Order: sequence, then C-alpha cells, then structure tokens
Amino acid sequence: MFDRIAGVYDPMNLVISAFQEPRWRRRLVDGARLAPGGSALDVATGTGKVAADLHARVGQFGRVLGVDISPGMIDVAQRRFAGRQGLEYVVGDALALPTGDAAFDAATIAFGMRNLPDYRRGFAEMARSVRPGGRVLCLEIARPRSRLARFMRWWFDRVVPLIGRAAGQGSAYAYLVRSVQGYPSPERIAEIMGEAGLVDVRWQGLTGGIVTLHAGTVPER
Repeated sequence: MFDRIAGVYDPMNLVISAFQEPRWRRRLVDGARLAPGGSALDVATGTGKVAADLHARVGQFGRVLGVDISPGMIDVAQRRFAGRQGLEYVVGDALALPTGDAAFDAATIAFGMRNLPDYRRGFAEMARSVRPGGRVLCLEIARPRSRLARFMRWWFDRVVPLIGRAAGQGSAYAYLVRSVQGYPSPERIAEIMGEAGLVDVRWQGLTGGIVTLHAGTVPER
C-alpha cells in the first residue's frame, strides 16, 4: 500500500494536516536535542523529510539513518536527498531495526507508530538503538479533545477519504482513517513507552491537540 502512495504522499500529507505538517515536524526535530556531529535514527521515515531535517541539525559530520519497510518510499527518499554526506536511507522493519545497540543519540518516528502491529516492541527497538541518556520521540495524530481537534478529526474522517479517492488512492487513505481511529490515547502511549524501558516520558498536544508529541529518555544501563 505505501509503495502505491509514495508519489503523492508528501502533498497529501500537507493537505490532510491543513498545512500544519512542517510545523509539527519542526517541533519533533527540536525535541531530539541534537548537536552538530551527532547521530539520529528516523523510523518509518517514509519519503525521508524528517531524516533530512535531522541531518540538517547534525551537519555533514553527523550521521542520520532513515528506515522504512516500503521500498517505494525509500526510493523516493534516496532520489530526493541523494549526495548528502552522512544521510542514509534503507529498507527495514521497525520491529527488527537494522541497527546496533546504543548506536544513535536520538530516534524519531512521525505518523508511523499507529501502523505497527506491536507498539511496545516498536518503542523498545527504538530505545535499543539509542545510547543511554538519548531521546526517543513519537509524533502522531491524537484523539480529539478540543473543539479545534474535533473539527480536524471531522476533516480527517470525512474529507480525507474523498481526497484520497480523487487522487486515485481511496483504499489507502480509508486505511489511514481506520488506523487513526484505533490508535491508543496519549496517556496509554506514555504507559507503553514506559513498558518499553523508557523513563521521564512526557507528552504534549500540538495545534489544539490535533497531534501529540511524546518523548522519553533511554535510562543509564
């Protein structure tokens, strides 16, 4: 499915998010607290934009790896960001990441956790890949609580499938709506992160709670 939508993924994301996605992505990257020369892992990297933003923070002497299970998405990312020293995109499974232990300063996932069949294992794999004291962050669509969030959920539930059909990807975007409806509450995601071994787990709602940004720390071993 993700191979099929790779070519329209970015413009669709922009429309679906009411043009808020770049702002949310910036907050995610800020939360990684990366320094020049540092390293980061982006899981479910899609077309590679989060990984590229992380790479801009660590610079040419840093290292960023973007992992996605979809070869079509990775192909788009590799072509779009070709030639950037220290930025690599590979096909891989979020539940069995192709990484060493404690290999990165931070790990991120944006709008991908809800697609995993095992959230705890997904967070545990990210935590395994990050050094003690490093950060693990998750940006994801939230259940509506504020008036604005409820409006956006109406937009997401009713309008997004229509946009998807107009783009010739009706079934893919119908799945997207279902995956959001089944995603746990922010409080439960924080608990799952703790169960995966992370400490000091905190979360905040962005844009009236339309999305949530969770962050946890890998404990000292």
